[in-house]
Amino acid sequence: MTNFDDRAKDWDADPMKVNRAKTVAQAIRSALPLTAAMSALEYGCGTGLLSFALQSDLKHITLADTSQGMLDVLGEKIAAAGVSNMRPQRLDLSTDPMPAERFDLTYSLMTLHHIPDPQDMLQKFHALLAPGGWLCVADLDKEDGTFHPAGTTNIHTGFERAELQQWAEEAGFKQVKFSAAFEIKKKVGDAEKIFPVFLMIAQKA
Repeated sequence: MTNFDDRAKDWDADPMKVNRAKTVAQAIRSALPLTAAMSALEYGCGTGLLSFALQSDLKHITLADTSQGMLDVLGEKIAAAGVSNMRPQRLDLSTDPMPAERFDLTYSLMTLHHIPDPQDMLQKFHALLAPGGWLCVADLDKEDGTFHPAGTTNIHTGFERAELQQWAEEAGFKQVKFSAAFEIKKKVGDAEKIFPVFLMIAQKA
């Protein structure tokens, strides 16, 4: 995660990332009955852009990431904003023990494609939810491998929605639904390419 540590200080300077987080937050807000009584976990939170956009809708948010650099920036932002319902946590669900807390909502943005075993992660997301809790995953639709620079490791080239739905259902989720959440435009070679980002919403059975 050294690369993310190095990029943390400038992460929020990219208008696309800020706009993406706000757009996905609105999509979540429109799709789910968020209430001020709900506790949430954002996994792969980075500098907390998505959670800051949802902060006023929720009672408490645990923001988890494996990058200490990202969490350091996040901590500074929380202190500067005087926010009392957001708590950063260094957590790698691939290797660390599962937290004891259970959440009403778990969400991630552009995180799942960085995880070597997404099926295992979906099972852990399911276990971390309270009965009837919701999962929101915003990530890349299947792409041709040009989204990330050549040589990037441990990366999935997006996901086929039908396959991801199958994995979610096998993990115990129901009511799995997809919608188009955002489009990322990137210069690839001499051309601009569009990479669609989906929002998957599912409920713990």
